[in-house]
Amino acid sequence: MTRAAAERSAERRRLRLRRQSLTAEERRRADRAIARRILTAGFIHSGRRTALYLAALPGEASLQLVIERGWRLGARLYAPRILSLRRRTMAFVALEPSTRIERSAYGLLEPTARDRVRNATRLDVVLLPLLGFDRAGHRLGMGGGFYDRFLHQRRDPARAWRHPRLVGVAYACQELDRIEPAAWDVGLDYVVTERELIHCRRPAGHRTVA
Repeated sequence: MTRAAAERSAERRRLRLRRQSLTAEERRRADRAIARRILTAGFIHSGRRTALYLAALPGEASLQLVIERGWRLGARLYAPRILSLRRRTMAFVALEPSTRIERSAYGLLEPTARDRVRNATRLDVVLLPLLGFDRAGHRLGMGGGFYDRFLHQRRDPARAWRHPRLVGVAYACQELDRIEPAAWDVGLDYVVTERELIHCRRPAGHRTVA
């Protein structure tokens, strides 16, 4: 393991402990505040294709309130499904109240609908889980690389489009002063915490979604 990889691994352990230190009541209040900020910012509304994570891992901010409100608003929601653990690939599957959810061979809760999005450009917004973030839009994930692979087109400077908008979801205690990005990392446009909506960057020639 390289020094940089070892440092990232140690940082991930510290961040897991930091977010798991929140009490159940602190987490409930924070989840409600995060949901309000996501909805107020306009990331979820009728006709917009929004991808989000389905079931929170231990310590992860829950988006259940966002999902329920999104259905009432008529939003088109999608949730991740792993296609290959070895290749670190995934797609986003249509998520509706009637969608059947199953526990996959990888131990994750995943939707089973046939309508799948394999190309990130078909999505308008992606709400991403994370372990750590900084205000420049750098994100420290769980280390699997699934989101970075799915969103790899966002790293191409030759492309004029900047879809989808990438929104990190986290508790305020997960903020770091700076994260040194790896070559394969895909930067965030926004981060939503229980305290604020952070605008990380404004791509030239592209309007925000809010």
